[in-house]
Amino acid sequence: MSRPITPLALTVLRMLCDGPMHPYEMQQRIRDHAYDQAVKITHGSLYHSVERLAAGGLIEPLETSREGRQPERTVYAVTSAGRDAAQFRLAELLVRPAEEFPLFGTALAFINLLPEDEVARLLRNRAIALEAAVAGHQTAHDSLRKQGIERYKLIDQEWLIARLRCELDYVRALVGDLESGGSPSTTPSRGPSATRGLGHDAPTRWGPDEEMERKSLGDPADALPRILHDAARPDDREHRDPEHDRQA
Repeated sequence: MSRPITPLALTVLRMLCDGPMHPYEMQQRIRDHAYDQAVKITHGSLYHSVERLAAGGLIEPLETSREGRQPERTVYAVTSAGRDAAQFRLAELLVRPAEEFPLFGTALAFINLLPEDEVARLLRNRAIALEAAVAGHQTAHDSLRKQGIERYKLIDQEWLIARLRCELDYVRALVGDLESGGSPSTTPSRGPSATRGLGHDAPTRWGPDEEMERKSLGDPADALPRILHDAARPDDREHRDPEHDRQA
């Protein structure tokens, strides 16, 4: 395949490395093993990914069958080229940080469109949502570990919890800076002018000149870890059901 293997395509290849199966079975396994918490899956995207992998010679159909009035189901198997491609892509994703554009980072880049007291209020609400997300994911993780699930099957969940905690710490610190009227504690000082606060001594709205100064001094968004993605929406990312044991 000329284009890089997508996360969903990598998921398909990973499942087929365990043995042949048809797309419907893949859908069930994705739900049972909570892979949909690590990979974005939309309606029809799985079948499209399967078709692309087959066209690229990374997987191949073994048989097609029909039961009663059910639609035909084609069983696919991974090819040697597909297995090699999956291993190469996985190694690439592990070793090379990818440039991502989290929605929260976008919001921070344009934070001066809102009054600072409103920003502080919104961020306090975000902190509450993050606290709930951390608690939910940690509870699910601990429950799965007590059931004897191997740690490697929960590594992505550990990373999610760590990322949410990191964002929570940053949001709390930024709220504290806004409420105290001091300079953000995570913004490095660059001379006397760097003491211009983001709190009560700053304009209610940054104007064009203040925007340029703010960018030159260091944007709060720059202090966020690059690993943040999709704003870690707690409402969209429910914690794992302890009953789903993610057995590979």
